[in-house]
Parts: sequence; structure tokens; C-alpha cells
Amino acid sequence: MRKGVLRPESFHERTFCRAFFKKTAEIHIMSIESYPEAQAASESYLQQPPARKGSGGVRIVIYVVLVAFVALVVWKIYQTQQTAKSQASSAAAALAGRAVPVQVAAAVERPMPIFLTALGTVTPYMSVTVKARVSGELEPVKFTEGQQVRQGETILVIDPSPYKAALDQAKGTLAHDQALLKDAQAEFARYKSLFDAGVVSKESMQSYEATQGQYLGAIESDKAAIETAQLQLNWCSIQSPINGKIGLRLVDPGNIITANTTNLVVINQFQPIAVYFTLPEDQLPPVLKKLATDKRLPVEAYDQSDTQKLGTGYLLTADNQIDTTTGTGKLKAVFDNKDNALFPNQFVNIHLVMEERPNALVVPSAAMQSGLQGAYVWVVDTNAANKTSAVRMQPVKAAVAEGQLTILDSGLQQGQLVVVDGAERLRDKQAVNPSMAHQRGGQASGQGAGQGAGLGNGPAGASGSAPKKEQP
Repeated sequence: MRKGVLRPESFHERTFCRAFFKKTAEIHIMSIESYPEAQAASESYLQQPPARKGSGGVRIVIYVVLVAFVALVVWKIYQTQQTAKSQASSAAAALAGRAVPVQVAAAVERPMPIFLTALGTVTPYMSVTVKARVSGELEPVKFTEGQQVRQGETILVIDPSPYKAALDQAKGTLAHDQALLKDAQAEFARYKSLFDAGVVSKESMQSYEATQGQYLGAIESDKAAIETAQLQLNWCSIQSPINGKIGLRLVDPGNIITANTTNLVVINQFQPIAVYFTLPEDQLPPVLKKLATDKRLPVEAYDQSDTQKLGTGYLLTADNQIDTTTGTGKLKAVFDNKDNALFPNQFVNIHLVMEERPNALVVPSAAMQSGLQGAYVWVVDTNAANKTSAVRMQPVKAAVAEGQLTILDSGLQQGQLVVVDGAERLRDKQAVNPSMAHQRGGQASGQGAGQGAGLGNGPAGASGSAPKKEQP
């Protein structure tokens, strides 16, 4: 390219320029044909080789190559995705045809209680902190720590020697005053005879009569002193005020005990035993109404895991006011506790039975699922001909959820098998390989009453009116 000369880039520009230069050259040739020097110069110009092509074609080639490369990459990605989808579909189809292992339990009819739940604290029915009523030295104890004691049984003794001496002194004072009274009575009788005979004045007789009255009063005081001394002597021997279990000794023998001050031992009554629990104030009206009608509402106590029943008792009474800080009412239940399963200050789960349903249809709560259509369960249908099983989604209506068990109003029939474990891998018409779920004791559940996963004798958990989806 010559310096200072603009080179056209496009094909049309080059064509136009060539035509323009050719026409211009012809005009110049025609105008200067008469001049031999100009004719020679024009011929030399026209005979020059065409200018070489510019860099525009190279750019076009590069762009075309890039576009072709990107298209190839996109095609490869598309092909890979289609292959992956095809493989996934094949795997899903293979899995769909494979039976999914699940655990199942049977829906059964059985008596079921409808109860309210609460947290309770075991409290001794009676608790006594034993203190001495007299001061003195503590003698060796008469009990073994932790033993059962009966009411009136001697458990502690204070040194009685000082109180025996006080009793003897009171008795001696009484004898002295009785002798003086006897002498005063004799004097009064003699002066009364003399007064009747007119020998002595009335004042003399009345003086001896007053002396007699003084000794009578002294004797009554002496008798009271004897009773007091006897009472203190009796208090030296400390008896158990209740039937119960004695605790750890708080004072060792040999210590000087101060009356009504020193705690000696604690006795708690275990049989019967009480449990205090609270209920929300909105649950109190039906409880109080049934308490007034039925007098005794059954109450069951379970351990902290709410699985093992510890005892059965009855609701004794409710407090006469609601706690404004918590909005709850306090209730007291009583248990006979014959097996000592309940222990003071133990935390327990309380089931206050409000109703008994004799023929309730129940399934394990683990079988309950929830979706857009509401509560449902996976029901297992078995084809007896080819011995295959498949699941289907069955809507149900739950009445009350009692922890591990849910009472149904409708949707199932007794004996139908429902999935309790493995539901997250199921879809409608999915082939399954069912196996019976196991109870807590390790025995396989059956289709009879009281069988099935979680259908043991100890329902647990809080009551409710709506099912909850539980993870297996």
C-alpha cells in the first residue's frame, strides 16, 4: 500500500474504485493522447498489478471458525445432557420396577383412653421434719436409715435423767402440800366446833378456812407441775408421727439438742403418695366438671420417656385459684404406690384420662403422613395370585393423636396394613417388599388386637387433634 492512499476494504468498494479509476484513466488518455510522454505514463500506470487483499478476509475466516467451534461445544453439551437424562430415566424405570423394602403394621380396634397430658412432680403424701420438744443430750438412735417406720414407733431418745428428777421433785412438793392441807382441815374442823359452841369468834374460824383453801390450791398447782414434768419426760422419747420411710440421720448421738430448733430426721409417707401437676386454664373447666360428676378421674403416671407406666391413681382435687404468672391450675393426684415405683421429687408424665373408647381404630403415629390433600397413610395391597405387594395413598381422618398411637375416625378398616418405615421412598402403585414392624419387646407384631408397631400397652406422648408427619 502506498503511503497516503486509502485502500477500500469491501468487495463493492474495490469494484467501484476500479471502475472509477478506469473511467478517469480513459478521460485522461483521451485528453493527452496527443502527447507521447503522457501516453507512455498512462500505459505504465494501467499495467501495474492489482493491490493485494487486506486483512478483512482473515477476520471473517476467524469469526466463522469461532462460531463453528461454539456450535460444536453446545452440541456436545446437549448430547451429554440427553444421554444423562436417558440414563436417569432408565435407572428410574429400573428402580420403579424394583420392590422397596418397608415395615408395616396393622390397623386394629382396641380400647383406647382419651387423656390430657402434663408434667408432674412426685411429692410425699405427708412429710414430717422431726424436731425435739425438749433440750438435752441425744442418745443412740433407735432406727436404721431408710427403714419403714410405723406411727408411734420410738426412733430417738433424749437423755431423760433431768426430767425424771423434775418429776420426782414435783411429786415431793405435792406430798408436802397434801400434808399441810390435812393439818389445815383438822384445825378448821376444831375451830368450827368451837365457833358453833360460841367459844371462838367467827374471824378465827374463817382464818383457818382460808388456810385450808390455800393448801387446796397449792395441791392443784403441784398436780399440774407433775403433769408438766411427766409430759417433758415423755417427750424425751421421740416417736414417729406418721407411717413412712425414714431418711438420713441429720444429727449424731451425743450432741446437745435444742428444743424446737434442731432438725433430727425427715420422714416421708410413700404409701400413698401424691403427684402435683398443672394444666392450662382452658383445659380446667371440663376437668372440674367431670371431677364434680365422677368424683375420681383415673390418672396414670409414666416415666420421663413417657413409655413405661409407673402407677395408676386418681385425681383428688384442684387448687382453688389459677396461677396468674403461668395461666395454669394446680391439681393433686394420689397413687397407692404399693411397689414404691414413685419416689419424692421424681418428674413424671401424667395422663389424665377423660374418656374411654372401647372400640377405637388405631394405627401407629409413625404411619401418619400429611400432604396438600390432608392426612393420609400408605396402605399395602397384596395380590394373592402373583404374591406381589404395592402401596397406594389412602386419605384418613384422625381423631386424636396419642403419642405413638393415632385414633382414626374414618379411612381404614381393621386389619389393613399401613407403612410405618420407608415411606419417604414410596409413590402411588409402588411395588414393595413388606415386613412386619417389631414391638419394643422385640417380638414381631401381628394383625390381632393390640399388635402392630407401637401398639403395646403403654401409649406415650402428648395428646392432640391433628396428625403429625414423623420421620422414620
